[in-house]
Amino acid sequence: MELSNLKPKRSSRHAQKRVGRGPGSGTGKTAGRGEKGQKSRAGFSRMRGFEGGQMPLHRRLPKRGFTNIFKKVHAVVNLADLERFDNGSTIDEGALRQAGLVKGKNDGVKILGHGKLSKKLTVHATKFSETARKQIEAAGGTCQEIQ
Repeated sequence: MELSNLKPKRSSRHAQKRVGRGPGSGTGKTAGRGEKGQKSRAGFSRMRGFEGGQMPLHRRLPKRGFTNIFKKVHAVVNLADLERFDNGSTIDEGALRQAGLVKGKNDGVKILGHGKLSKKLTVHATKFSETARKQIEAAGGTCQEIQ
């Protein structure tokens, strides 16, 4: 057996139907598209979810839920991430952005207590979790909430 001898299994391949090639072919004249109508025209493309003018399923189903447009989204920083800063330094949103810990648009920074902190830091943030506040103060640092 060689690559030049390979053939597909018998009856697994069908010849492509050549449409619009005269009355003897069986698909001449209208090329298998029927008579008139939108689907018989060239360039026809149906919108996704179109059901022939019937109200589509995605519009028939009831809408549920609520989106609060006034929701505050805080950037989250863990204590383990603050370990990279020098001992005795002051950390605010600008310093966190410079370090690459906070990206994009947000409504402030929240410090969470995941990880260990061994350095004395002064942290300015919008919110602190209870465990983060305890660990920062246990390491000799201070937490200052800003608005």
